Amino acid sequence: MKERKPQDCESMDHVRTEIDQLDEQLIDLVAERFGYVDRAWQLKNNPEDATVPWRINEVIEKVRARAEAKGIPPQLAEALWRQMIGWFIEYEMENLQKKRD
Repeated sequence: MKERKPQDCESMDHVRTEIDQLDEQLIDLVAERFGYVDRAWQLKNNPEDATVPWRINEVIEKVRARAEAKGIPPQLAEALWRQMIGWFIEYEMENLQKKRD
C-alpha cells in the first residue's frame, strides 16, 4: 500500500496502516541503537561506567530540541528517551557486573 501523509488518510484503516508501518521502522531504529548500546558495555569496565550523567543530559537536550523543531512536544520525546536510556543503563550494568564476576 502506498504511504500516505496524515492529512491524506480517509479512514481509520488508513491511519492504522500508516502507524503500523511507522512502528516497524521505529523498531528497526531501536534495534540499531541497541546494537551500539550492546557494544558500549563491552568497551566499559565497571557497572558504574554504565551511567554517564553528562551524556544523558546531552542526549536529552538534543532529543528535546529535535522534537521541538519537528513540532512535537519535547516532554513526549524526553519521556520516551528517559525510559529507553534507563532500560539501556540497566542492561549495561547487568552485563558489566557479569563481566566483572
